[in-house]
Amino acid sequence: QVQLVESGGGLVQAGGSLRLSCAASGLTFRRYSMGWFRQAPGRNREFVAAITGGGGGTIYADSVGGRFTISRDNAKNTLYLQMKSLKPEDTAVYYCAVNERITTKEKEYDYWGQGTQVTVSS
Repeated sequence: QVQLVESGGGLVQAGGSLRLSCAASGLTFRRYSMGWFRQAPGRNREFVAAITGGGGGTIYADSVGGRFTISRDNAKNTLYLQMKSLKPEDTAVYYCAVNERITTKEKEYDYWGQGTQVTVSS
């Protein structure tokens, strides 16, 4: 059974940083691409970033490029999202997800975590 557990969310002031983690179990982690999505109140869930199984390929949403960095540690079965220069509009619940290939398309991801709340105050 695949399980994804996010952590690291919290309250931070604008301009601050946070690092999210996603611990994965029940799968051969290195064989799968991983993604981060977020959902703000009253809005649809949106793509943030994705990374290939080996970590050599990444994709970012335009809104976070240059501020967020996705990475993974396959020895620890853990995905990360380093977020810097945070803005109030980054406030959302952040989710990690698993897919066989790297993609920005939400519907193609097979398994999802429960999410972690990130709140950026102005």
